[in-house]
Amino acid sequence: MITFGVEEEYLLVDPETLLPAPLVQEVRATARLAPLTEEREVQDELLQAQIEVATPVCTALDELGGHLLRLRHAVASAAQANGCRIAISATSPVRDAAPVPITSTARYVKMRQEARLLVDEQLICGMHVHVGMPDRETAVAVLNRMRVWLPTLLAMSANGPLWDGRDTGFASWRTVIFGRWPVSGPPPHFAGLTDYEERVDALVNPGVIPDRGQLYWQARLSERYPTIEVRCCDVQLEADDAVMLAGIVRGLAATAIGEEKAGVALAPCRPELLQAATWHAARHGLGSTLVSPAGRLESGGDVLCALLRYIGPALEENGDHREVTSLVHRLLQQGTSADRQRRALAEAGLPAVGALITAGATSA
Repeated sequence: MITFGVEEEYLLVDPETLLPAPLVQEVRATARLAPLTEEREVQDELLQAQIEVATPVCTALDELGGHLLRLRHAVASAAQANGCRIAISATSPVRDAAPVPITSTARYVKMRQEARLLVDEQLICGMHVHVGMPDRETAVAVLNRMRVWLPTLLAMSANGPLWDGRDTGFASWRTVIFGRWPVSGPPPHFAGLTDYEERVDALVNPGVIPDRGQLYWQARLSERYPTIEVRCCDVQLEADDAVMLAGIVRGLAATAIGEEKAGVALAPCRPELLQAATWHAARHGLGSTLVSPAGRLESGGDVLCALLRYIGPALEENGDHREVTSLVHRLLQQGTSADRQRRALAEAGLPAVGALITAGATSA
């Protein structure tokens, strides 16, 4: 059984204004005192109005969902105890004129010195899925085969339409903001592990980027764990949508490993097409067409059905088929988290959006 785990980032906001609240140290300290969490499961982030949680290594979807609900509840309770709330949105709906302070580590201080405005605008939150790999050579092969599906995952996860109090016109504005770092967006195709390492070293050794932590590709090899890390998804309003996406990522990884072992030819994908497909997914979510892995504009429903067919055997083998397919069908019926934010904004304005994105801490 392929293991997996999830990291989620949340915003800390004022309960009345929704403005970012730089209280991560207080919230983190309170959360660490709670019996529901361990120290390594709750971490700070670049800005002091962000907090991150990380599940343990899991083998089943229900196990993963239980950990996410536990961690969301613990951090939400700690935030409330310190006079703020966690907001589960990929972008901060509103911002103050003054930038949020950074977390004072040497790495973050250097980042702000080199990219001040970009750091100031990192009020964005993603969801990262780690999937266990037998070795790094296999991990590179999995990256090569999964990359064509990253725009689809992004569209499914879109949860960041608002910025500075208004609709950006994008379902995932986080993707646009994060795409401004030097090494970002879809990963390139690699000839193998040696090629991967040489190309990464060519970025790090001359100082083009300071370290491997700033490889902000939407999927990459983890430098801390024996995993690949899929980073294209927005954080999800509800934990079961995060579980759905994690199950799909595991299914894609298992399918890729199977294809690699069987010697299935890898269909080429031009980098400019993959980049455009990513922009299209960030712009529209599931509200329009998607660029399929074959490079055609198709309906979102058709692309998701093709995805489920592609990973269906892996979902069955993992015991994930019933839950993942049910949640995908619900997503197609109800829309993405971005759609829900927009409906709330249209019906009752920013207060309704605030109620929506701060309610996800304990919802299933």
